[in-house]
Amino acid sequence: MRFWSRRPPLALALTGGLLLAACGSSPPPAPPANQGLVINRPTPQHVPLVNQSGQAVSLAGLRGKIVVLAPFLTLCQDECPLVLAAFIGLARDVEAAGLGHKVVFVEITVDPQRDTVARLAAYQREFGTDWDLWTGTPAHLAALWKQFGVSYLRVPEASPPKLDWLTHTPLTYDVEHTDGYFLLDAAGRERFVDANAPNLHGQLSKKLTSLLNAGGVVGLHNPQATDWTVPQALESISWLVGTTIPVSG
Repeated sequence: MRFWSRRPPLALALTGGLLLAACGSSPPPAPPANQGLVINRPTPQHVPLVNQSGQAVSLAGLRGKIVVLAPFLTLCQDECPLVLAAFIGLARDVEAAGLGHKVVFVEITVDPQRDTVARLAAYQREFGTDWDLWTGTPAHLAALWKQFGVSYLRVPEASPPKLDWLTHTPLTYDVEHTDGYFLLDAAGRERFVDANAPNLHGQLSKKLTSLLNAGGVVGLHNPQATDWTVPQALESISWLVGTTIPVSG
């Protein structure tokens, strides 16, 4: 959902010299300014959270890997099902390139009241995500997302309300939140943020489309000019990995 509290503009952290390899070949370039912000800042490495298996986790545990991170909630009716579909495509291409050991995907909730460990596990089974889903206490999640500049707000559910995909009962509220995804380098530093929704060119599975409300359906079929595509996100990941990851199609 388009709820972006933008931080002050930051200068690009890269210099032209970093874009040229010593042998003369050019590794993938940094994402262009019209896609998001290239930055270089620390992240909240030691905020204690828990994954869908009930295991204690933190960003510090992912050091050494490139992290593709997104805010989400399991009852999202707008952007999150699109991000899930985009992540499936990105993860497939990363794995096909033999880089699954270097790049990990993580979604962290903005709805701790409902997103329990059990619900995260059910969401993973229901919608085919094979990456970690994290939750935690409201205080810990607020501390983590504050450092990323992510805003989220509990709002009344629309009328008529959507049904919970798990319990099939009417929803009582929704959560508006910052769109987009973040890239963390192997040292655990935030290097790129794109605060826009994915552009899937109107293509989404029937199961995921069923999660969308009216606004979500409009967003799926009428993306904004600034929305990112899977190939664009793959190029951004390639930049941090240091090698081009082919798009499988």
